[in-house]
Amino acid sequence: MNQTKPFTISKRLVYEAYKRVKANKGSAGIDEQSIYDFDQDLKNNLYKLWNRLSSGSYQPPAVKRVYIAKADGKERPLGIPTVSDRIAQMVVKLVIEPELENHFHPDSYGYRPGKSAHQALKLTMERSRKHAWVVDMDIKGFFDNLDHRLMMRAIQKHVPQRWAKLYIQRWLTAPVQQHPDGTLESRHQGTPQGGVISPLLANLYLHYTFDLWMQRHYPKVKFERYADDIVCHCIHQAESEQLKANLERRFWECGLELHPEKTKIVYCKSHCRRGNYTVNSFDFLGYQFKPQLVRNQHGKHQVYFMAGISPKAAANIRKQIRRLPWRVWCRSDVDEISQHCQNRLSGWINYFKLFGESGIRNTLFYFDQALRGWAKRKYKAMKTVRQASHYVNVLRREAKHLFTHWRLNGPNKGWMA
Repeated sequence: MNQTKPFTISKRLVYEAYKRVKANKGSAGIDEQSIYDFDQDLKNNLYKLWNRLSSGSYQPPAVKRVYIAKADGKERPLGIPTVSDRIAQMVVKLVIEPELENHFHPDSYGYRPGKSAHQALKLTMERSRKHAWVVDMDIKGFFDNLDHRLMMRAIQKHVPQRWAKLYIQRWLTAPVQQHPDGTLESRHQGTPQGGVISPLLANLYLHYTFDLWMQRHYPKVKFERYADDIVCHCIHQAESEQLKANLERRFWECGLELHPEKTKIVYCKSHCRRGNYTVNSFDFLGYQFKPQLVRNQHGKHQVYFMAGISPKAAANIRKQIRRLPWRVWCRSDVDEISQHCQNRLSGWINYFKLFGESGIRNTLFYFDQALRGWAKRKYKAMKTVRQASHYVNVLRREAKHLFTHWRLNGPNKGWMA
């Protein structure tokens, strides 16, 4: 190691960061350099990055601003750093994350090692059955409004490495290149959603804004937080109303705002709760929690508070299915379509079958409809939709291996006591 450098950062750490960034893939930043391009001169590129990080001269390039469609039709801004900047951010993340993990709340699940959305969802279901009231919170533009001064106070408290603090400060203020005109916009608040370090900074910010505040002021109120998606469980309506009012004030003090329309109090109605309230459902991590009339294991129909794929998530899946290149595939056979779609279908199923398979199975029926349209266009002998439907139905019976959702069973009610 070159001892003349002001900061001690090992080359092995930079290489480990590179391997993780490469595994995560991702788009090119403002320099249009892809991972493949970076690899063409890998040794020299990594050395230059290590040299700048170790000398304190590394200056993050501007972040590329792109927009992705949200389920509600609006657009979400993302910030895409360059490949080298993602590697630099990963270097800092690998160093500071273990220390921060020692302090984070056990009911914080987003973007944390050993934590998952499914763990948060299971706990949400369990607690919704025990507590009648939920405060469902939506933070308005969280990643764009995070206060840099408060963020750096938390960083100063937990991050001893001077070089890590220096680069975090620079990343927070790195400009954004607006897409598509290329203009640069300076930033005085927020952290780009899409950066490697951003989720970790977001968790630290909300650790102080929300997690610790809840521990001090509402130690008996259980919650699940996945990044900026938060659900709180209350026993009484009055408690939930008071909590909502106090949280609005708390977030305002920390430079944030709870969305006035999307933040709501929900009554978790079931057969053992007699109340009749207007708002009795909420969405969390792609699932909708709501009362449903179902037949229990004793054959009796009762209302249970249950969870399944949300209408927004189902609509998004259908949208992605529509965007598949069905017309191009008219030159392909069904085996090629299977190879292209299998991983995507498996991913949807594995995520949305947590509380039973019927919801995602019904959603993926839309895939079969698209497949029928493909068959009708490809095979000219099929003059009608009925003939194309017969073709797909025969495939589904005789070649279940082709598409994962053809092997799904009915709803799994084993979790429901």
